[in-house]
Amino acid sequence: MAGMGVTAIIATLVVGAVAGWLAALIVRGQGMGLVLNIVLGIVGAFVAGLVLPGIGLGLGGGVVAAIVHATIGAVVLLLLIRLFKRA
Repeated sequence: MAGMGVTAIIATLVVGAVAGWLAALIVRGQGMGLVLNIVLGIVGAFVAGLVLPGIGLGLGGGVVAAIVHATIGAVVLLLLIRLFKRA
């Protein structure tokens, strides 16, 4: 984050929070708290950045695409966590 400006950091946190909240609603039916939602969304965006291009899925650019991208990654992450918790 050394090269990121304040606006980029705030945008990343907002996208992460929204994506984490949406993923928590999709998978669990409830939110997980602001901090965990932000972490989940940011990690989800990273996961989606690794997985989606590998399967040939491109979502374009912009804030909405970033939220969708991060939400997909966060949902995958939550499902993996759920799978390992049951094992």
